[in-house]
Amino acid sequence: MEPRRAAPLAALLGLFVLVSAGAQDAVDLEALYAEEQFRIGVQAFNRYAFNEAILSFERALAFRPGEALILDWLGRSYYRSGMEETALRQWRLAAQKYGWNSGEGMLLGSRVETVGNRRGLLPVNDDEVRYVEAGRYPGSYGGNVYYRQPTSVLPLEDGSVWVVAYGSNEILRLDVNGLVIERKRGPLNGFDRPYDLVRSGDRLYLSEYRGGRVSVLSASGDWLFYIGSRGLGDGNLLGPQNLTVDEDGYLYVVDYGNRRVVKFDPDGNFILSFGREDGQGSFPGFSSPTGIAAGDGLVYTADGALKRIFIHDSNGTYRGELAVGDLTGPESMRFLSGGGLLVADTNRVLLIDPRSAIVRVLGTAGNSRLRITGVAMDANGNLLAANFDAGEISVLTRLDDMASGLFVQVERIDAEKFPLVTVDVLVQDRLRRPIVGLDARNFLVGEGGVIAQEQQFVSAAYRSPFIDLSILVERSPRALSLRDDLEAAVRDIGQVIAGDRGRLRSIVSAGAQPQRENLDAASAARGNASDYDPNWRFDMGLRLAATDLLPGEKRRAVVFVSSGELSQTAFERYGLSELAAYLANNGIVFHVVLVGGGAASEELRYLCRETGGEVLPLYRPRGIRGTLENLAQVPTGSYSVSYRSQLPTNFGTAYLPVEMEVYLMERSGRDATGYFPPLE
Repeated sequence: MEPRRAAPLAALLGLFVLVSAGAQDAVDLEALYAEEQFRIGVQAFNRYAFNEAILSFERALAFRPGEALILDWLGRSYYRSGMEETALRQWRLAAQKYGWNSGEGMLLGSRVETVGNRRGLLPVNDDEVRYVEAGRYPGSYGGNVYYRQPTSVLPLEDGSVWVVAYGSNEILRLDVNGLVIERKRGPLNGFDRPYDLVRSGDRLYLSEYRGGRVSVLSASGDWLFYIGSRGLGDGNLLGPQNLTVDEDGYLYVVDYGNRRVVKFDPDGNFILSFGREDGQGSFPGFSSPTGIAAGDGLVYTADGALKRIFIHDSNGTYRGELAVGDLTGPESMRFLSGGGLLVADTNRVLLIDPRSAIVRVLGTAGNSRLRITGVAMDANGNLLAANFDAGEISVLTRLDDMASGLFVQVERIDAEKFPLVTVDVLVQDRLRRPIVGLDARNFLVGEGGVIAQEQQFVSAAYRSPFIDLSILVERSPRALSLRDDLEAAVRDIGQVIAGDRGRLRSIVSAGAQPQRENLDAASAARGNASDYDPNWRFDMGLRLAATDLLPGEKRRAVVFVSSGELSQTAFERYGLSELAAYLANNGIVFHVVLVGGGAASEELRYLCRETGGEVLPLYRPRGIRGTLENLAQVPTGSYSVSYRSQLPTNFGTAYLPVEMEVYLMERSGRDATGYFPPLE
């Protein structure tokens, strides 16, 4: 950021110049009106009163038509209200007034391009997605050795990653900047050539290649006990390498030395092993088993020597092959949330569709002499590849994300304690996915082009276990017959966030006239029989429930308790895309709890997809409590940074500029806005 003098107020705004000449008295009065409405609009925006802000900015424009700064703020207000197309129109007009090649114009142009691309009707073609190296977490630097010979990575929800260091007999956790947060070296006798690390619930499983065992660790990496021992018999292991856990919590270990896969129950008891030739000529038996992944009742095991992936069921019965002829040296495998199989293959990262057997190369790390032994996708959508030979972790990012950078949005500025100013900022990628794991090293604040003084990193929402919640209850005629289920669902939700987990902001009835209920779960969920109406209003109810969350925690969600069906008037006032944008642009996750055994409509599923939520049947086998308890684990890219302003306030009437820049490895993003300090 190049230092320069703060622009004079008149040059910055271009609208609040008071001219004393008598012939210009009317113009002066219009300038005063415009200034007052602009101030009211900025203050309303920072109170989350976006409709009020829109009205004030529109009034200001009536006195100063086409003023770029007002148009910019009007666009911000429409954007936060969910009216993205209208916001884009205001931003285009503002950029045209600023000049597309000016600093302000280019910043607005980038914002217009990102938001416009999000609204495109055509989905991203996965066949064209390509990852490139965006950085590295080196194992050594400047003569200092941090770790040696990484074999596996296990990303966490907060953006950090566990790295298994085979060569230095430890696991260590790195943040998104590649800095070591903590190390774990096991019990007194230490780990003995650790190789792979997987998670199941509140446990971690770590294979020890030379130790011939699996260490069971707590979620924080502390050693608990061993599974298996060195040997050739049932339950014994000889050179265990890769691990996986299936849907039922069973652990599968690639027993490399015995050329088999060994299955244990969650308590570590031996169940079975498989891998020998089947005697019928269909399965040749493992020669050099490496990577393994379990999903949908099947177990996929790679063989590095045979260059094939073999499929067995959970009982060890052979079911076929995958990716025949497409592999050069497969090692680790991990399932992605969409069902694809992520495979480390020599220096390549592959994505294999188990259903169609289509194999795609996502990216490469280094050169062909390098060996990727483990690969996984982190919380920010990057691929992390454990490069054993190079002794480092390669970070691969989507090529289009590298080109577009980070989407940075200043959400709110709190100047009540001026000159101490706190800026709330949201950091996302171009597809609206949150960027988590950032800290003070990733932010730079400026005011008027000069680096701000006394910058402090205040908070990151991804670190908070606390969540604010609103419950929306369907009031359709069908829901009337499901009042017992409605009550059970609302009661369960309330119990999950009780105590120090969160706060219930409101319970809203989505009737013909949506309204807030009292917070007593039973009466609020059941309502009165007269509340259930064929013309119940989902859109207005959702808008009310979401608005109640805006002043609260940065982790926030609406849970809709519903039969899954929507009425013909569901989107009469607010359209589906507008509601999705209102939720997503304000960091609100939308979940559906289904009652009555029905299915969720496609519109409800769309809202869940766009905001990172889920559809949860009330009486599903695993229940809803586990998922609801993890609501506070949903990624969020909200941060707060403070600084001490050095700008003159003109007794609180000056509009003070703020610039926020965010950096993450080779990517960056920027937003520029302003605020009014308290009147003196």
